[in-house]
Amino acid sequence: MNDSQERFTGLYDRHYRSVLGYALLRAEREAAEDVASEAFLVAWRRIGEIPEPALPWLLGVARNLLAKQRDSRYRRQALVERITALTTERDRVSWDVAEHVVDRESALEALGALPEKDVEAMVLATWHGLPPDQAAAVMGCSTRTYNVRLHRARKRLRAALRVEARTTGPAPRPAHRTFAEEA
Repeated sequence: MNDSQERFTGLYDRHYRSVLGYALLRAEREAAEDVASEAFLVAWRRIGEIPEPALPWLLGVARNLLAKQRDSRYRRQALVERITALTTERDRVSWDVAEHVVDRESALEALGALPEKDVEAMVLATWHGLPPDQAAAVMGCSTRTYNVRLHRARKRLRAALRVEARTTGPAPRPAHRTFAEEA
């Protein structure tokens, strides 16, 4: 074993119970065990920086880890409370995952019915969040041309979604032209 490994092993053997005990006074058993383990992970990574005596330093690391855990728990709880506050009784009663699966399938069918350039124009705007001038550069056209393509693509998508909603099968797929034919 080298010097670092020996020092770490000695620290662990001498102080693990103390660090775990410190954490147990402030957290549930599982969380305390995680904190103690993570404290020694930090010690391993910073083995050359640990002062003597090492126990106060290790307890300080454990204290910081407990604070991080507590902050994380508070943020998580705040998020749950915000979601709960924004959720209405109607949302709880009427939300059905099956409806969302059907909606997704309908949307995919409608998108599949569109020409490739329409899908590309919408993807650049919505998925990648590109402003019109950047999306136009990607598509190799002017900003004005891109805006017209995007407008028309959205109109065709709305129409395809209406057709999809009226039929049980997929909407008819128009013949696709190549980029060279449309340019």
